Amino acid sequence: MQDLFNIILPVFLVIGIGYIGTRRNYITGEQIDGLVKYTQNFAIPFLLFTAIARLDLGQSFDWRLLTAFYVGAGTSFALAALGTRLIFKRAGPDSVSIGFIGLFSNSVLLGLAITERAYGAEALASNFAIVAIHAPFCYFLGITVMEIVRGRGQGIGRLVLNVGNAMFRNALVVALALGFVVNLTGLVIPEPVQVALDLIARTALPAALFGLGGVLVRYRLDGDLRVIAYVLAMSLVLHPTIVISLGTLLDLGDAALRSAVITAAMAPGINTYLFASMYGVGQRVAASSVLIGTVISIFTVWVWLQLLP
Repeated sequence: MQDLFNIILPVFLVIGIGYIGTRRNYITGEQIDGLVKYTQNFAIPFLLFTAIARLDLGQSFDWRLLTAFYVGAGTSFALAALGTRLIFKRAGPDSVSIGFIGLFSNSVLLGLAITERAYGAEALASNFAIVAIHAPFCYFLGITVMEIVRGRGQGIGRLVLNVGNAMFRNALVVALALGFVVNLTGLVIPEPVQVALDLIARTALPAALFGLGGVLVRYRLDGDLRVIAYVLAMSLVLHPTIVISLGTLLDLGDAALRSAVITAAMAPGINTYLFASMYGVGQRVAASSVLIGTVISIFTVWVWLQLLP
């Protein structure tokens, strides 16, 4: 429990500092907007690019691992979106945006750190296999459903074009694709360029968390708490429950099962707010869910660790 507290609390504190700094007018809303754009368009894409370019793609790409994790993620997304639409009567685009909260767990910032702390660095191979396709899978699914909901009646050709345009305008997806190109071709990046990329990449996570804290100042939780509680139940409880059940059924090894369940049990990632910002819907719920989910996950992750072999 102490290990989890030491890993997650710093993340919460960075968000809190951003919140307090903006609330006390040490930094303006316009400056926060600029910081969010910097992290979305530069820092986080550079982080993903450098990570994928260096990744050993041959590690632990077990179909049972990916099936268990992504069936769980897809089910959580579907039930979060449908529940938001049918139970809470939110508009279609809002429901998809909120459903994305149930889909996109914080696989890097929290997942890697907690797995390494709990089981050691040698246990991370399966985490990296999940992370390698996490953002493309989630963004492809989320964007496709959003485009269908927003463009009812459009032909299949127009749908494919809209999804393709949205995907390849997304700096995160483009960065991952370029990272795979560099990885698979063995292209050597000149050292000065790589150093510059690394310098910017190191700013990604703290800057994104600080910016998220600043954004939270604009929102109140009134009227959204039931929706937030519902979608966090999908993210923190349903997703890992499906993963541990399906992984056990498929006879997934203990090491891979631990990585899959821990990754699934992570709080919603910053990308849930970035996705909401892309379409301008569900931003309040997304931002609040990241904050509240991060705090709650201190306790829920501890429970999942007790249940794992």
